[in-house]
Amino acid sequence: MANTKSAKKAIRVMARKTAINKTRRSRVRTYLRKLEEAIETANYADATEALRVAQSELMRASQKGIFNKKTASRKVSRLSKRVKALSA
Repeated sequence: MANTKSAKKAIRVMARKTAINKTRRSRVRTYLRKLEEAIETANYADATEALRVAQSELMRASQKGIFNKKTASRKVSRLSKRVKALSA
């Protein structure tokens, strides 16, 4: 257990940041799930809209430190490729 005042504050800060990061990660997963569902139904219009929102959320999460920037870009690229395949 923390003994000093600064260590106790660090624990409070860490708990607050963990909660924020958890909600951000959950939000990204929700939008990715919605995109997966749109791809499964093979609805191009819904999938492109879901991709636009998911891409925005992924990039925002990468800026906030939830994902590495390259990881987010890789995910967006792969999802874009799958959505583009629906149009053909």
